[in-house]
Amino acid sequence: MSSAQPLQATPLSPRTQVTLSVDCMGGDHGPAVTLPACKAFLDRHPEASLVLVGSADALAPAAAWPRTTLRTATEVVTMYDPVEVALRRKRDSSMRVAIAALKADDGGVPAAHACVSAGNTGALMAVARYVLKTLEDIDRPAIATVMPNRKGGFTTVLDLGANVDCTPEHLLQFAEMGAALVSAVSGIDEPSVGLLNIGEEAIKGSETIKRAGELLRAAHQAGQLNFHGNVEGNDIFLGTTDIVVCDGFVGNVLLKTSEGLASMLSDFIKQEFTRNPLTKLAALAAMPVLNRFKRRVDPRGYNGAALLGLRGLVFKSHGSADAYAFEQALGRAYDAARNRLLERVQDRIAAPSTGTAGPSALAA
Repeated sequence: MSSAQPLQATPLSPRTQVTLSVDCMGGDHGPAVTLPACKAFLDRHPEASLVLVGSADALAPAAAWPRTTLRTATEVVTMYDPVEVALRRKRDSSMRVAIAALKADDGGVPAAHACVSAGNTGALMAVARYVLKTLEDIDRPAIATVMPNRKGGFTTVLDLGANVDCTPEHLLQFAEMGAALVSAVSGIDEPSVGLLNIGEEAIKGSETIKRAGELLRAAHQAGQLNFHGNVEGNDIFLGTTDIVVCDGFVGNVLLKTSEGLASMLSDFIKQEFTRNPLTKLAALAAMPVLNRFKRRVDPRGYNGAALLGLRGLVFKSHGSADAYAFEQALGRAYDAARNRLLERVQDRIAAPSTGTAGPSALAA
């Protein structure tokens, strides 16, 4: 077990209103999904407020909502826009304005605590890096999300697509940031970290993976991380470790495969239990269990991936998310802000061996 001490960051005061900025135009469905999700989120979180960003016409239905500020943007980053278009040509996009809301403006308007968008992943990462910059000592941001495991909890996996080619040092940084995320949101002081590989043995894997393993073991011995060792793909769903680290290519394939499997299982259940009267009768007895299983593996319930390593909290919703799924992403961003995720990531990177708190990134 690692000798790292619990992080010192504390949650925001219950009286502190958490403000989320929302790119209402992003994703496959835009305001048709984001606005109902935002309204439901506000109803369930009376202590939260929202900054809604989009065209004036699209935001008109939210004009009278409580705890809501509207900001107009004249452009939209589509799901097919190249990164350079999002960065250089669409400077007044809803995505960019929503991200910029994380920085206090010249007029003294307070910054939002976190931003949520369902927009183009590549564009979101590029615009966020440009507007917010990366934290000191972080070479590349990473995308992290949770997957359900057999223990009834969740396994946090990163990177999920932000970085196709990673060095061993990048994977070490991902582990540090993942540990901060799990500690902040799940309350685990020393989350265990596994390195995704083709086998548990240290001699297996590419040279990059083997070198990353050496760095992670050294960090464990120095009390910086609770490194479990190499893990395989099935360990993610077994819950062998709290965190699994991999490069973005592998992580994205893993994510899409798990989403496809969950969808296939859901369709299978529907088909098998509606074939004839006998299977319908069996369904009546089994339905409570099957419904719990569906809810457990439904990827909509885990929507909302954190872009870690930036000087601000940005969360990526799935582009095809419905209102329920987008609300989950808002909830994840809210929990991260309430539990000072940004501060915890800074602490881990700045002083990983002691866990001592650094300067606060969120004003209480």
